[in-house]
Amino acid sequence: MSDDELEALKRKKLLEMQRRMATLQEKQKPIDTNKVLDRVFRGRAWEVFTEAKSQFPSEMAQVESTLLSLISEGKLTEIDGEQLFALLRNVGLDVRLNTEIKVISHGKTQSLSEKFKESKH
Repeated sequence: MSDDELEALKRKKLLEMQRRMATLQEKQKPIDTNKVLDRVFRGRAWEVFTEAKSQFPSEMAQVESTLLSLISEGKLTEIDGEQLFALLRNVGLDVRLNTEIKVISHGKTQSLSEKFKESKH
């Protein structure tokens, strides 16, 4: 082998190693889970997710990783708040959501409890 051929072979090997290192570094980059989840969450899914995460932090870490793997595999393309709520109930997480009923009367928005108090007077 001549020196030129040897240099060309070394450059080829070096380029190949650099490509492998670049792909490894891309794979090792931490993914932004919120961006990934935001692509599939619809409606009130974020509200349900954050409430569940605050009530069940350790369990939701596992649910989150499962959701991320399903999204990356293409098996989950969208999920709304009601579906997520039902899913969490099915796996045994009884998520409590703050529910408030609002009434619009005479152009004024009131909670249902305020409306009852007003009607008693």
